[in-house]
Amino acid sequence: MFSGRMITTSTANCSAEIIRLGEALKAADAVLIGAGAGLSTAAGLTYTGERFEKYFSDFIEKYGFTDMYSGGFFPFETPEEHWAYWSRYIYINRFEDTANDVYKKLLELVKDKDYFVLTTNVDHQFQKAGFDKNRLFYTQGDYGLFQCSVPCHSGTYDNEKIILRMFDEQENMSVPAELVPKCPKCGKPMTMNLRADDKFVQDEGWYKAAERYDNFIRTRGGTKILLLELGVGYNTPVIIKFPFWKITAGNPNAVYACVNKGEAVCPEEIMEQSVCLNMDIFEVIKKLM
Repeated sequence: MFSGRMITTSTANCSAEIIRLGEALKAADAVLIGAGAGLSTAAGLTYTGERFEKYFSDFIEKYGFTDMYSGGFFPFETPEEHWAYWSRYIYINRFEDTANDVYKKLLELVKDKDYFVLTTNVDHQFQKAGFDKNRLFYTQGDYGLFQCSVPCHSGTYDNEKIILRMFDEQENMSVPAELVPKCPKCGKPMTMNLRADDKFVQDEGWYKAAERYDNFIRTRGGTKILLLELGVGYNTPVIIKFPFWKITAGNPNAVYACVNKGEAVCPEEIMEQSVCLNMDIFEVIKKLM
């Protein structure tokens, strides 16, 4: 459908593009937000550097980890050590407050609009900021949920209480054995409800959110819709980026906005309907306000 030729906007034109984005937001009858990892990075949820070293210095010393994400795939010697690592990982990215209020400011921009959020992020920050949970579709899971590792069934389980206990009670890089989570149905180990392979559980809530998203797309065809893509890269472009391009190409009243430092591009075919901002997301949101 698209030629493959990508167009970007130069830094010199950013002020004009922000004005265009503000006008598109004001004129929009509906706003579809597509959020990737770059939005949470803008909120301070970084997986490297000082923040990583603060919480994982012992694991860095023992195993030579260079970032939080890759450490999550390490085959730890015991489940107690595995959950010592993962409870810290989940706590700081799911339950601890973010460094700034970028998500809350984003809500201020769209709260009076007919909006919906499609996100590959798993850190629950939209709900924490006050977004209506019925207007959210977390496609890739949630740090705040466990599932059976087999899985023997399609249920998911809130993990906040046990994660906080693991975080507080761990010693010498291990959690108490009694805190290691087991499936209540088959007794096998529990794991995170994160899409990593074909064992990912899509529970009842996932399917309901998917249905609400499909309904939003289906009933806003032809309207003045702003497709606001924030921090979406090319790891899983078929979830947000490519569908947003397709929707824009099929609706002359649509505006596609890509805000992503270093990756703000659009196909040549929708250039006239697009706003590309090669800027920090938080800075763009503050300027829009």
